[in-house]
Amino acid sequence: MKRLTIDPTTALAAIRGNLVDLETENIAALAARAADKPDLIALWYGEGDLVTPEYIRQAAKDALDQGQTFYVPQMAGAPALTAALAAYQSDLHGVPLSEDRSTITPGGMQAVHLAFSLILQAGDNAVYVEPQWPNIRHAIQVAGAEPRAVSLDLVEGEWRLDLDKLFDACDARTKAIVFSSPSNPCGWVADPETYRALIAFSRKTGIWIISDEVYSRLMAEGRAAPSLLQVAEPEDLAMCINGFSKAWAMTGWRIGWLNHPASVAPVVRAMTQYMNSGTAAMIQAGALAALTRGEDTVTMVRDRLSAGMDAAYSVLGRANSVVLPERPRGGMYTFFRIEGEDDADRSCLRMVEEASVGLAPGGLFGREFRGWIRMCIARDPKEIASACERLVGIL
Repeated sequence: MKRLTIDPTTALAAIRGNLVDLETENIAALAARAADKPDLIALWYGEGDLVTPEYIRQAAKDALDQGQTFYVPQMAGAPALTAALAAYQSDLHGVPLSEDRSTITPGGMQAVHLAFSLILQAGDNAVYVEPQWPNIRHAIQVAGAEPRAVSLDLVEGEWRLDLDKLFDACDARTKAIVFSSPSNPCGWVADPETYRALIAFSRKTGIWIISDEVYSRLMAEGRAAPSLLQVAEPEDLAMCINGFSKAWAMTGWRIGWLNHPASVAPVVRAMTQYMNSGTAAMIQAGALAALTRGEDTVTMVRDRLSAGMDAAYSVLGRANSVVLPERPRGGMYTFFRIEGEDDADRSCLRMVEEASVGLAPGGLFGREFRGWIRMCIARDPKEIASACERLVGIL
């Protein structure tokens, strides 16, 4: 990594040293170059094109009209929402999950920071599975710990996690193992056997297991992906990050939750008070509507993603130069590479300039994946097909 040159006479020289070299994603740089392209199909960000459904928006409007513009005094979340979340998760995962096992957060990213703030400090490390959403790596760095990557392996077109390799990367300073399931960007999904092995390792070593399950409802088959919550006992060292952004088309609302052992709930709520003082009442009202009325929305989003994935694989699969792994079991991305091209930054720039298609270079998700490219397929399937036709036309 190229280090930032610091002028010792500036205030920058006086901030925490581990923050100076925080990277910012370079999708923004590509987006800036494409700003004057009226026909651009932008598939680089992890966001769909659907407006939040009307019943969710109306619930927030009603809360505003009712004067719900004050603090929510319960740092765990509004009582109606925490009760609904406990019921929703218990039903979804088939295990009882009491209200003191979850805390509402202003966005999934806040849940990440809460989890890491609980357990990481200077001198620690956290082992995380790549390819990975870059915010995980940087949030570990923000917490003062060392991010330590272990890569998934591509075996006969299928992404697999080598648990021996993962466990070997841990040492006496490791405080957490972190992964996403379904994965952003490649769609890998942890199975129950993997979760059981992780929990067994945690019980032996005292290392926390943190599962990002934001994409858990976006499965090609089944109601939800397997969850760490289905395997972990209530007081195991296990936390799950989740949110409303993807399955209910609520990215801009900034509301999520953190699952944690009940015994740490008082600490999580105290941290919530001192970090952000909770989540806005009208936002929580919208989230309550999503949980209690939103199963049809989740089904619609999932079906639309499946159609988008069909379009991407159908068109890209015609190009001999495109290396496509097995179709992802979950998530909202196609992750592929171009045969003979090992610099996705350059490839993505060419795709913007020659095909007017915006994609995310794989190096954002791990250095070993610099030749890979992520495409978000959470769009009208016809638009996905059109984008892929453009790409095939320049390959």
